[in-house]
Amino acid sequence: MIKNVKTALSLVMAVIPTLFFSQEIKQMTAGEVAELAVQNHRQLKLSAQNIDIAKQQTDIARLQKLPSLTTSTSQFYLGDAVAIDKDFSNSTHIPMPHYGSSYAVQATQLIFKGGLVNKSIELAGLREQLSQLDLEKNIQDVKLLVISNYLDIYKILNQEEVFQNNKKLAQERLKNVQKFYQQGMVTRNEVIRGELAIKNLDQGMLTLSNNRKILNYNLNMALGLSSDTEILPVEDLTGKESGMGLEYYMGLAHNNNPQLRSAQTNIDMADKNIEIIKTDKMPTVAGFGGYTLQRPVTNRNPVLDMYSGGWQAGISLSYNIDNLYKTKKRTQLGELQKIQAADAMILVQQNMDIAVNAAYVKYQEAVQQADILNDAKRLAEENYKITESKYLNQLAVQAEMIDAQNQKLQSELDYANAEINVLYQYYNLLKSTGTL
Repeated sequence: MIKNVKTALSLVMAVIPTLFFSQEIKQMTAGEVAELAVQNHRQLKLSAQNIDIAKQQTDIARLQKLPSLTTSTSQFYLGDAVAIDKDFSNSTHIPMPHYGSSYAVQATQLIFKGGLVNKSIELAGLREQLSQLDLEKNIQDVKLLVISNYLDIYKILNQEEVFQNNKKLAQERLKNVQKFYQQGMVTRNEVIRGELAIKNLDQGMLTLSNNRKILNYNLNMALGLSSDTEILPVEDLTGKESGMGLEYYMGLAHNNNPQLRSAQTNIDMADKNIEIIKTDKMPTVAGFGGYTLQRPVTNRNPVLDMYSGGWQAGISLSYNIDNLYKTKKRTQLGELQKIQAADAMILVQQNMDIAVNAAYVKYQEAVQQADILNDAKRLAEENYKITESKYLNQLAVQAEMIDAQNQKLQSELDYANAEINVLYQYYNLLKSTGTL
């Protein structure tokens, strides 16, 4: 693992010097990467917009508490009237003022409907909570995604360091082989094997360098950074092992996992929906008031070409009788939806427990694997030194030396990857609890 910033910077300069001088180096911890992603990731901005939309819908629902106010006017042509006897024997032509107009203002205020308005506002508020929980879930997903890319870069840096160290050893060994060859102690093919070993290491470093460029570009896009920014991980493994048991993480998940809280909110919404359906059984009581102005006055003879105005106020009571038999079926549907929401919550909790248990086991496994691979690395290094000593004393051939180096290289790569895997499994465990 990269021990300090100095080592990391020297590695970057050694492996990709052109990048060092042309790009900005930005040292970041995993926490800083996660927070920057929360601020700039496009997916989270879309989720935040859903919250704004839900809040606006709640504000619209509150408008139902305000009175309804309407105004109207009409301008019309009024034709002459004809009065006809009831036996249709005679008719009389009655001249009328031909221009007519009317103006009206009407206000209506709902007084009682079984709490329909308040329940509708509460339901909109629950939808707002659901959108907030969706954002929290997306934040967890995005954090783990960017941390995963961040750790992949970290892993590549460690691998590059391993390749660089092994290349130095291979170059020293090649110098010794060339001396032996000049002294006639080995054949030319021994020199070729040493050169091929270095070429294989160069090929591996080239692949790592290109993979890092791809990951770095992707991470810059996710974090909202300039595409030419070179991200340098400086995360430390120290303190990541909290020593807490499985029950601790299960408790965290039950209290914080946004998916579980979303499932509970869906149950609350089903309850609220049933309450709204039941308001149909209640009568509607509303207050109203208005003023009307109309011309001409046609309810007298002769007709007066004048405005007639009047106002009215009162209370209206209405009831839809068909709700007596329709509401029952709709309530039954609401109850079924509530049962479904409750079963869905049980399923979410079971899946969450499974995920937390698996993440915890994998984290413990990663810690143990790192210890095992560290021991394997020490053994491979010891084997390399023994084989190298034998080779320098002409007690081992080049093939044995290359095999020992390959074992050393692989063990160092495995350990470097295992250290990063500990970090990844730790953050994955936190994500499963909803506390990343």
